[in-house]
Amino acid sequence: MPSTHKKVVVRKVDRDSINGYVAPAHFVREGKLELLNTAGNVVAIDLRDIKGVYFVREFGDSESLSRKTFTSRPRTEGLWVRLKFKDNEILEGMMPNDLNQASPEGFLINPPDLRSNTQRIFVPRSALESLTVLAVIGATRRRRRGMPTDTRQVPMFGE
Repeated sequence: MPSTHKKVVVRKVDRDSINGYVAPAHFVREGKLELLNTAGNVVAIDLRDIKGVYFVREFGDSESLSRKTFTSRPRTEGLWVRLKFKDNEILEGMMPNDLNQASPEGFLINPPDLRSNTQRIFVPRSALESLTVLAVIGATRRRRRGMPTDTRQVPMFGE
């Protein structure tokens, strides 16, 4: 059942974590994360103090991922990225291959194991040392059967 607020676990740089709820459309305003904590108070956390915002199904020890890298090449479309945090932690994920969805505050990625409790992760740019694009995975274009071959191309090596 969709709701107007999503469950998150905010993992801070100092290893502290906060459970709460955010509005998925606009949870970052003026460099701060607006969070409704479990006590019902609105808290504004500076993005420089956040390592990651984990969108979860249920609260608990959910921000610790069982798998931080892909075991093989992902099948979903998008950018396969490797994030290296300032504390040398490595995390891989999938991002949309669309500049319209990129935000100046950070990156929204899908973790390697989508069946785990963590569904998405928002990583502020200030928490990263580097972001590397490992691959661009797109839909394969197949030729339709019965389509004529292009006769304008000149054969090159006497086929």
